[in-house]
Formats: sequence, structure tokens, C-alpha cells
Amino acid sequence: MLFTDRAHAGQELAKALSDLAGQPELIVLALPRGGVPVAAEVAKALGLPLDILLVRKLGVPGHEEYAMGAIAGGDLIFLNQQVLRQLKLEQTQIDAVIERERAELHRREQRYRGERPSPELNDRNVVLIDDGLATGATMRVAIRAVHQAGARSVTVAVPVGASDTCDELAMLVDRLECPYSQSDLGGVGYWYDDFAQTTDAQVIQILQQYRAGGASE
Repeated sequence: MLFTDRAHAGQELAKALSDLAGQPELIVLALPRGGVPVAAEVAKALGLPLDILLVRKLGVPGHEEYAMGAIAGGDLIFLNQQVLRQLKLEQTQIDAVIERERAELHRREQRYRGERPSPELNDRNVVLIDDGLATGATMRVAIRAVHQAGARSVTVAVPVGASDTCDELAMLVDRLECPYSQSDLGGVGYWYDDFAQTTDAQVIQILQQYRAGGASE
């Protein structure tokens, strides 16, 4: 165990990102739901605006915790071809998972954002934050999404992650910050004392505290 909870992990991650404090044209984007309380602590410590980037893991049918890919808004899809080959999944099975997660993505977009527009990312410096990196499927599609949106630079920051995943994703971004890179991760939750699922209500509450102008007390 490295962290008591996600807030503690965010406080530790903020230390590793302290050089970004107050930088203009920089925005922190959390991957809901678990990344939101982590990113909130980073945004608060560094005086940066906080928003979300909605991404959904595509879980293997019957073993949903095992990612076969991920999906983001704008119909961005990443599929792990190695996993698909190993499991010999039918296209109909894959399509069913994509449609289910696309519906959940839309539900969360409405619930979390309401009438507020998505942040403008063109020519901005983006920090993508989650509570950890295992396979990296969701973060990979998040990176694609912000690049497609015209981000000037992309930083990925997580408190803990699988070292091989961190190495792979580091080649896709300008900077990757992972204070605790583990050769044998054993699951992100293993490194937290409290890894209870972040709820919709918690996400909404945190987002209400942070608006585009930066952290609000």
C-alpha cells in the first residue's frame, strides 16, 4: 500500500508536477471516475483548471475487469488486437460491448457536464490524470482524443502504474509522470488502502468546486 486513498495519491502526484504550477494555457483533465479525486488534488495544489475527459474501458465479455480496448467521445475506439486474437471473440460480441459502453459514455456526459460545453483544447497544454495505469487502454484512447482536439502538448500523470505500460505510453506523449512505476503491478487497487469505487455524486460534487478559471476554495 502506497496511498491511503485517491486524495492522498493526488497530493503525492502534485509534488511530482510542481513545476507546472500556475502555467498559462494548461488544463488538468481527469478520467472519470477514479481519476477525478486524484486530479482534483493536483488542480488545487497547482492552481490549475480542472475538467474531465470521458473514456470507457471495453471489458472482455464475462471478464469485464480485463480490458480489450477503450472508447472516447467522437467515436474514438482503441482495440487491443493481441487480446482479441487470443480470445477469438466474435465481432458481434465486440460490437455489443462497444454499444453498451457508448451508451454509458453518453449517460455520464449528460450527468457530469449537463449544459456546460466541453473545454476547448486547441493549442492548450493538457495534463491527463487517472488513479493508475494497468493495461493503459483507456489512457491510450484519451491521448488520441486530446491530440485530435489539437492540444499543443500532452502530459500523462498517474500515481502508480505498470512499468511496461508507462514505457509504452511515454512514447506517445510529451511527458509521462508516474512516481511509483511497478514491474509487478498486481492491479492498481493493490496500492491503495481505500480503493472504493468513486460515485457519480462524488464526481459531480468535485466538478462543481472547480471551474474553468482554476481551483476554487
